[in-house]
Amino acid sequence: MTKVFISYDYDEDANYKRLLTAWSKNESDYFKGISFDDGSTDISINSHDEAAIRRAISRRLNTCDKIIVLIGKDTHKSKWCRWEIEKAAELGLKFVAVKLESSNTTPTELYGKSATWAHSFTKDSIEKAINSA
Repeated sequence: MTKVFISYDYDEDANYKRLLTAWSKNESDYFKGISFDDGSTDISINSHDEAAIRRAISRRLNTCDKIIVLIGKDTHKSKWCRWEIEKAAELGLKFVAVKLESSNTTPTELYGKSATWAHSFTKDSIEKAINSA
């Protein structure tokens, strides 16, 4: 079973994350052998205890083989998405990236990470990218 961490901008792209996890749970023909960890923690992202947030995210990343970065319009500005990318690289996770709109800016932290790109936010494209990464 391949376990994939989902990195996304919580304020802007949670619907895409929910759709991705729903596909994985409800579509028997898709995402066979793949499970998703949505990155949600039991600590509020607005918490002032950044160390606790980092520990909680690190625990989840440590259980994963790959990370998918959902690139929305503000993902490149998200401190937490950028940190998750760097932490995933430190842990040796393989990267999958998908732009939710073609004009969205790629976080600079993703450059040089040899990401496999899903060319659209579709089940087929995402599954192919995950299996190729």
